[in-house]
Amino acid sequence: MLKFGAVGGVAFVVDVGLMNLLRFGPGEVLGDKPLTAKVLSVVVATLVSWLGNRYWAFAASRREERGRELVWFLLVNAGGMLLAVGTLGVSHYVLGFTSPLADNIAANGVGLVLGTLFRYFCYRHVVFTAR
Repeated sequence: MLKFGAVGGVAFVVDVGLMNLLRFGPGEVLGDKPLTAKVLSVVVATLVSWLGNRYWAFAASRREERGRELVWFLLVNAGGMLLAVGTLGVSHYVLGFTSPLADNIAANGVGLVLGTLFRYFCYRHVVFTAR
């Protein structure tokens, strides 16, 4: 659990940092596209997370079939991403909370908690299951 948390912490920094850089950084590359910024940041954070989880956190129980494991990992992370992007979408577009703080609370607070719970359960019982 501690290793999973450490990997998640690094992936969290990548996710939040990249989302905010794309939205509010120099040039505000995706300043008016919060969902696109979140999807891109999650994709990069997912790669970081897969490497950390496969080769460190769940190294003892990783599958021999790396391709199959990666497919499951990507599917599980797509589900986690939908939770984070969904909470952001509801907050930003339905409820009208459009400030940087509101976007971060929705995507990187509420969405993160829901996504983390979902991913941990799935990693443990679906993705990294070889003994």
